Amino acid sequence: MGWIGWIIIGVLSGWIAGKLMRGGGFGFIVNFVVGIIGALIGGWIFGILKISAGGIVGSLVTSVVGAVVFLSIISFFYKKS
Repeated sequence: MGWIGWIIIGVLSGWIAGKLMRGGGFGFIVNFVVGIIGALIGGWIFGILKISAGGIVGSLVTSVVGAVVFLSIISFFYKKS
């Protein structure tokens, strides 16, 4: 998969995590950043648990799981008044 594929997976996973966590996406750039950070966190978590997720769908699932964890951590520290 090339750079464009990774960008698409990053944006999709950030958007999906945004929908799951707060009911909406964050915009292209923030979705991309959340997706990339989510991919790193998801890869780390799946590695610890020895879960192997291959292919495009596996990469998307890994990235979404990591992005949801990332957004959960962020929302824990950032509370709206």
